[in-house]
Amino acid sequence: MSNSRISLAVVTGAVTRRAGGLFTSVRRSSQALAERSIEVSVYGLRDDHDEIDLPAWAPLAPRLFDCIGPSALGIAAAMPRALICGGHSVLHQHGLWQYPSIATLRWRRHTGRPTVISPRGMLDPWALQNSQLKKRVAARLFERANLNSASCLHALNRSEAEAMRAFGLRNPIAVIPNAIDLPLTHMVSGVTPPEWAKGGRAPLLFLGRIHPKKGLDESLEAWAKLKIEAPEISSAWRLVLAGWDDGGHLPTLIRKAQDLGLTNEEVVFPGPLFGPDKVAALAHAKAFLLASLSEGLPMSVLEAWAFSLPVFMSEACNLPIGFDWGAAILAPTEPSALAATLKAHLGRSDLPALGARGRALVEQRFTWDQVAHDFDVLYRWLMTGSLADAPTFVELPDDALCRGSSDTRKMVVMQARPR
Repeated sequence: MSNSRISLAVVTGAVTRRAGGLFTSVRRSSQALAERSIEVSVYGLRDDHDEIDLPAWAPLAPRLFDCIGPSALGIAAAMPRALICGGHSVLHQHGLWQYPSIATLRWRRHTGRPTVISPRGMLDPWALQNSQLKKRVAARLFERANLNSASCLHALNRSEAEAMRAFGLRNPIAVIPNAIDLPLTHMVSGVTPPEWAKGGRAPLLFLGRIHPKKGLDESLEAWAKLKIEAPEISSAWRLVLAGWDDGGHLPTLIRKAQDLGLTNEEVVFPGPLFGPDKVAALAHAKAFLLASLSEGLPMSVLEAWAFSLPVFMSEACNLPIGFDWGAAILAPTEPSALAATLKAHLGRSDLPALGARGRALVEQRFTWDQVAHDFDVLYRWLMTGSLADAPTFVELPDDALCRGSSDTRKMVVMQARPR
C-alpha cells in the first residue's frame, strides 16, 4: 500500500440539504477523511441553500460552480478545468446523471489517475425506471463511459453491488456502508418536544425527502386501513411525515390524506426539519417508518437507530443487518400488508428494546472513523496500480482474477479506457 500523502478531489452535485441524504453522507465522510490527514478538496454545484449549509462543512470549504441551463443537468462548464488544475492524486465522485460525471471523465482521461464512483443508489432498478429518458440519454452520452472508466465503484451494500453488475459494470466494487454521528446526551436531554409530539399520541416518524419512492402514498393508505381495522392502535399513534418537498409532491400527498379521511390529529406534515428541529423530532418520536421502494443505504434509518428508535423499514432499505440484530421490523410496501404489520407490532411493549438494539448496532458497525479508514485503504490500494493485496471489502470481477500470473497477481487495476 502507498504511504504517500493523498490529495483527494470529492466531486458531487449539491453540497446542501438539496442533496438529501448525500448532504450528510458525503460531507461527513469527507470531514472524517480530512481528520486522517488526507488533503480533501470538495467540488460541487451552487444552489440557493449554500449560505445556510456551507458552514456545516467546516473545516472544509467546498468550491462551488455556477450552472447554466436546466438545474437538473447541473452544467458547470468551469468544473473540469478546475479539477485538472487541482493536482489531485485520486478523485471520488458521488452521485450520477449530471455534469459532474463529465467533469470526472475528463479529469480521468487527462490525468490517468484513479477514480472512485459512488452511485449512491442511483443504479438501483427503481431509480433507473424513474426519469428513464433522461438517464438513457445521459448513459449514452457520458455516464456509461464514466462508469466503465472508474478504477473502482463504491457500493453501500451487497444489493447495490448486485445492481451495478446487473447494469453491466465489470469494475472492482468496494462495499463500504454509510455511517452516523451518535447524538450526545446533552443534545437530547431537555429538548422541547414539537407540537405534534404532544397530546397523548405516540409519534410514528418518517423523516426524509417527500418523494414517491419513499412509499408515502402507500404509508397513508396503510394508515387509513389501520384506522378502520385497529382503531385502538391508530388512536394511540400519530403518523408524522416530515421532510422537504422534492418535486412538488407534498400538496398531492396532503390532499390524499384528506381524501382518505385522515384528520390533522392522525397525520401531520411538519415540513423540512434541520438542526435543533430535527434533533427534537428524533428525540421525541416513539418509532420510525420507512416503507421505501428504493434506497441506497438510508441515512434516516441510521439516524433513527442512533436515537434508539425502533424501526419499521422495507427490504429496499438494504439494511438486513437491522433485522438480524432485532432492531427493525419488516415493513411491506403494499398498503394492506403494511397496515397488518403496523397493527401487529405498534402495540408491542418491547418496542424500546428494539430501539436499544439499533443504538448498539450503529455504535459497533456504522462509525465515520471506520468508513474513513476503509476509504483511505481503498485510495492507497488504487494508487499502487496493482490488484495484489486487494482490501477484503473489494469485490474483483471474475475476469480480472484470470489475468496475468496467478503466482505474482501483479495485475493492473481496471483503469480508464473509454468504451
